[in-house]
Amino acid sequence: MNIEQPVPFSLGMHAPSAAAISALLYPHAEVVLHDLASGRVAAIWNAFSGRTAGTDSLIEDGLGDVDERVSVLGPYEKIGPDGRRLKSVSAVLRDVDGRATGLLCINLDVSRIDDAVKLLAAFAGTPEPRPPALFSRDWREEINAALHAWLKASGLALSALKRADRIALVAALEEQGLFKTRNAVDHLASLIGASRASIYNYLAAARRQDPA
Repeated sequence: MNIEQPVPFSLGMHAPSAAAISALLYPHAEVVLHDLASGRVAAIWNAFSGRTAGTDSLIEDGLGDVDERVSVLGPYEKIGPDGRRLKSVSAVLRDVDGRATGLLCINLDVSRIDDAVKLLAAFAGTPEPRPPALFSRDWREEINAALHAWLKASGLALSALKRADRIALVAALEEQGLFKTRNAVDHLASLIGASRASIYNYLAAARRQDPA
């Protein structure tokens, strides 16, 4: 913590909360107590912005006319001195008469989150189309894709399928000709947690519902 001058009593009571927030989010958050009366930083924790207690607060941290109805400003975005993106929020601190005496500002460095998102996007980005030569005869992959496409289109979870749902699923897969391959029934049974006999029962029920 950086404190070079006495913190006003009305602000000092918030110092433990500021210190706790800083400790929890260290080293990714800078926490600042602003004294509205003097327009200066009263105390600062994990000061990666380069400021110290006693420096001018400046409007960038939300100072200025504070509406009496406002208790929280933000979250809003800032750019740190080294170009890092910060997500910030400011709590308006008031005295017993409701007058705004200070601001408790939290500046969270989200640049590492941005980096992580970019990394994950690079790995999970849209792939190239599947090479036909590799998948033209992969009936297991076809059944996998058809099963999950049907679940998505139906708005259903695999674990919540009822008998009627399973019959509808089997009917959809049969319509795509996916049961023409030997062992397709066994593969589907393993995917949906059913027995081989159950899949044949669902197939029979589906055919009865749609004789064509």
